[in-house]
Amino acid sequence: MVEVFSQCGSSLALKLLLLSLFVFVTSVPSVEARIRRYRWEVKYEYRSPDCYKKLVITINGRAPGPSILAQQGDTIVVELKNSLLTENVAIHWHGIRQIGTPWFDGTEGVTQCPILPGDTFTYKFVVDRPGTYLYHAHYGMQRQAGLYGSIRVALPDGESEPFSYDYDRSIILNDWYHQSTYEQAVGLSSKPFVWVEEPQSLLIQGRGKFDCTSSPNIGDGLCNASSPDCSPYAMAVVPGKIYRLRIGSLTALAALSFEIEGHNMTVVEADGYNVEPFVVKNLFIYSGETYSVLIKADQNPSRNYWMSSKVVSRNSTTPNGLAIFNYYPNHPRRNPPTVPPAGPLSNDLAPRVAQSNAIKSHQGYALPPPLKPDRVIVLLNTQNEINGYRRWSLNNVSLNFPHTPYLIVLKENLLHSFDQTPPPDSYDVANYDIYSVANNTNATASNSIYRLQFNTTVDIVLQNANTMTTDNSVTHPWHLHGHDFWVLGYGTGKFNVNSDPKKYNLVDPIMKNTVPLHPYGWTALRIRADNPGVWAFHCHIEYHFYMGMGVVFEEGIERLGRLPSSVMGCGATKAFHRP
Repeated sequence: MVEVFSQCGSSLALKLLLLSLFVFVTSVPSVEARIRRYRWEVKYEYRSPDCYKKLVITINGRAPGPSILAQQGDTIVVELKNSLLTENVAIHWHGIRQIGTPWFDGTEGVTQCPILPGDTFTYKFVVDRPGTYLYHAHYGMQRQAGLYGSIRVALPDGESEPFSYDYDRSIILNDWYHQSTYEQAVGLSSKPFVWVEEPQSLLIQGRGKFDCTSSPNIGDGLCNASSPDCSPYAMAVVPGKIYRLRIGSLTALAALSFEIEGHNMTVVEADGYNVEPFVVKNLFIYSGETYSVLIKADQNPSRNYWMSSKVVSRNSTTPNGLAIFNYYPNHPRRNPPTVPPAGPLSNDLAPRVAQSNAIKSHQGYALPPPLKPDRVIVLLNTQNEINGYRRWSLNNVSLNFPHTPYLIVLKENLLHSFDQTPPPDSYDVANYDIYSVANNTNATASNSIYRLQFNTTVDIVLQNANTMTTDNSVTHPWHLHGHDFWVLGYGTGKFNVNSDPKKYNLVDPIMKNTVPLHPYGWTALRIRADNPGVWAFHCHIEYHFYMGMGVVFEEGIERLGRLPSSVMGCGATKAFHRP
């Protein structure tokens, strides 16, 4: 409207007429979905998000990238130019089910060929559900290099959630490494194995604070504590108002606890679904998850308060991430007068499991799952070796991607491109000891996939176990593309296929797209294989997925029409046309 006014000269009558028309149009409820267009350029730039200068992947000069704001039913069109010079790229729209557009899921190796340097690729998809979602790189480990952002999908005009608030805000939590993804990849792929260790910093909305004095060997100019890039993120609030804070985690490694000093948080949404509200002091959040919490600015307004993130489920040396909960009219750079919250004990599993069990569908919004599965797949999560190289595996099989993406292979009948032997549906349950390092840690690598019968109900049981380190089992956040699943339950120890299903929650289970698998425990999910396409299901820890911790599901591929030629051009499709 401001742009219209700027082109209308000085005619007051015309301005008033336009204003009245604008008020009339915006007061009429929207009945048609919109097309929302974005033009993005991805490139490397030197930034100092935690005061340490390194190359960061930006979108239009921003990291995190621009937020996508839309309404349910809108069509999103993103024209993405790859200006990384020497790297391919692909972007996954995390939590968007891509119904009817599986080729735009953005998973290199599964649904598309990568976008080459200098090329421009257009993603086009419908956001079919309201809620809080994410986007991030899905090529190599570029997510860890800063290529990520948020997606906020509102209800259509005239509809409302079962909770009320005054203002809507979004933040993304992340961990941050000073090594490049190339250095990390070389270590993970080396013999002997070189682990990435703990992150140097935690970021809140792209900002953190590394102690430049803690590493005397840092070169001149590489670390600058006064850099504006690393000034703490400040969330301004008006006293007495209620805020919906949408929180997403895109950590490469860490599970986190998040809290706001002196304020309780009411959890109301998880991965796009309304939650039966419950109150927490600190929110446990795993990579790939999103939550909405309600916070009332009801504390002493004469000061600011700390927002804090902390690594949990690991013996970590990473300092807590800090931001400022800024009560207006206090200055946003005015530090709180208190010591930041220490956060919960990192090795205390019980409260994390308790939060997982507390998440139920909101009364009146629950979508009951099918009562019985047609198929059960139990996936044992283990750390293994293949020819002396460290890997992660499911049922002793570590995933390797073929040179031609699965979706293209299956539609174009290029079946020679990957192993047609299906991976196993279970493991040696009777003899495998989940509490010990396996006697034989060797595994096999494969690019085979699970073929699911269309429109059937499939239970997936994730089973955790000991790693190759004695008395060690780690948390794995599992993310499914193309679907939301019912979370039927969590348990400790070895899953019993006969007795444990009797404990499933079939009344009000929450639906999610990402879920934690706790140490030495199991997590049971139920999906309906009703979205034609090829979909990745993987640990959302960047390094675990890189090391083979994932599987691929195919369903209803014959129901898809012709694939866009823009997703082709690699592997066996090098000769295929690409515009």
